[in-house]
Amino acid sequence: MTKFLIGLGSFGGTIAGSYIPTLWGEDSFSLTGIIFSIIGGIVGILLRYQLAKRLGYT
Repeated sequence: MTKFLIGLGSFGGTIAGSYIPTLWGEDSFSLTGIIFSIIGGIVGILLRYQLAKRLGYT
């Protein structure tokens, strides 16, 4: 279950992070979009790991 939650956080964070540059008119596949995608994926993994710890899965 922990791997599923972390994978879900990675997927969601990557999608959200790549969407952020489109708010100011850049493309999702630009260098900024890729950087924000990586940052969003890392943040998503960290948040879902903390959630898994609080739910007692780890």
